[in-house]
Amino acid sequence: MAAPMLLSAEDVLRVNGSRRFAAAMAAASPFASLADALLAARRIWLNEVDVNGWLEAFAAHPAIGTTSPSVSKWSKEEQSALSTATDSTAQELAEWNARYREKFGFVFMICASGRTAPEVLAELKRRYTNRPIVELEAAAQEELKITELRLAKLFSSEPTVPSTTTEGPATQSDKAADRIRIIGAHLGALPQPCANKAPEITGSSNRSRPPITTHVLDTARGSPASGIEVHLEMWKDSSALLSFSNKDFSGWATLGYSVTNNDGRSGQLMDIVDNIAPGFYRISFNTRKYSPAGFFPYVSIIFEIKENQTAEHFHVPLLHSPFSFTTYRGS
Repeated sequence: MAAPMLLSAEDVLRVNGSRRFAAAMAAASPFASLADALLAARRIWLNEVDVNGWLEAFAAHPAIGTTSPSVSKWSKEEQSALSTATDSTAQELAEWNARYREKFGFVFMICASGRTAPEVLAELKRRYTNRPIVELEAAAQEELKITELRLAKLFSSEPTVPSTTTEGPATQSDKAADRIRIIGAHLGALPQPCANKAPEITGSSNRSRPPITTHVLDTARGSPASGIEVHLEMWKDSSALLSFSNKDFSGWATLGYSVTNNDGRSGQLMDIVDNIAPGFYRISFNTRKYSPAGFFPYVSIIFEIKENQTAEHFHVPLLHSPFSFTTYRGS
């Protein structure tokens, strides 16, 4: 069995520039394997690091396509495919980088490993049209992809915590082979280093979070909404709900309950499972306590998960103000 990896906050800052993320990862180590580190990284990044932590991590990256000598070795490696960009493409990329930063206030985040300059430029232009809150989450997901790849590099290059037991050469060889197998499985699961699909990880579930998640943003204040009670339910008889002929609404079965934290994110609302049951789901938010003078004292969002979507992730946020609300399906 591979020896555990002990990470310091300084080690993690090479991977991700958020000090909060680095401190939490260091506190969670040592990790028995890369898979365990990836699980912890996703959980911490998505559930414990706030928006300020995300922005701090973004700020540690150079603008995409930058060739300054101060750019780190890992950033150069990740952007190596961009080095063949034509002068006109490089100039256009620089111009769109500036436009993006002016609109959103942070550097354009993209996991660029294996991507050409035209591909990156096309993605930059596409995401430039996003609403700020949608783009913030997209950037955070790209940062997570970069973090995962850098963790794999860190595990392949850093020494592990020495074992307290005496082991012969054959055992040490097995440990080295096990590490190579784990890292190879992680990287090999991707058709290219930064595929849109997150890499699968080993363990009791291939997910690092429940299939359904949510957060609440106060669009009137421009800040996360904390202290809002959240309920997740599933409808037992989907055919009855579709017909609207059944006046008995006792068919909703509670799956979980939580309260949003200071970053507006709810805690775990259901078990972490590989495949969620298809059907109708309802997320309800008690907004009266948060906004007593508002028009909507309670907001419910009903959505359907189809048979061919059971392995997907469903992030269903609430964008709330005293006199309006909206939602979307995020990642």
